[in-house]
Amino acid sequence: MADTEVQPGLRIALFGGTFDPVHNAHLTIAREAAARFHLDRVLFVTAGNPPHKAPGTTTSFEHRHRMVELACNGQPGFAPSRLEEGAVRSYSIETIEKVTRTLAPGDKLFFLIGADAFAEIATWYRSADVVAAVDFIVVSRPGYDYPVPPGARVHRLETLALPVSSSRIRESFQNGSIIENAPEPVVAYARANKLYSSR
Repeated sequence: MADTEVQPGLRIALFGGTFDPVHNAHLTIAREAAARFHLDRVLFVTAGNPPHKAPGTTTSFEHRHRMVELACNGQPGFAPSRLEEGAVRSYSIETIEKVTRTLAPGDKLFFLIGADAFAEIATWYRSADVVAAVDFIVVSRPGYDYPVPPGARVHRLETLALPVSSSRIRESFQNGSIIENAPEPVVAYARANKLYSSR
């Protein structure tokens, strides 16, 4: 199937992340994926308690999700999601299953993910079920090669390198530097709530 072939029904992508904070590269990737693969909706799923993060090392869910809401405001097709709120551990397969139960016949579910994370998918909880449940939109730099598990349905989104990271943005807050790589409402919210000044 061609990447750009349009199927009947809604085309929905899950875009999960810690979003601590959400930044411009997240939005750019989502826009490019939506345009390339004719997505009707991109769900920005704020991670509840991601397994790869030590407890207590991230900003509270409520603050992170509020920043996602601010970033998605006014962006057609972008929707902030609380699917992982309150989760003891945030496993992708459980989020996928929650969304799958709401889909109508003919709807198609995608999973938007970076190549580095996708390369480790075999280590994920119930990884075989994750692979079977969704089509992956894998974001990478042009020509970058990564392993693909047997049976995985993969669509490549090769985009220019976006040298933006949440950790660098947090450092900029700490250093009092100008924040150029996050939406202004997100920057204003983080400053008003002193989210990163004490780290």
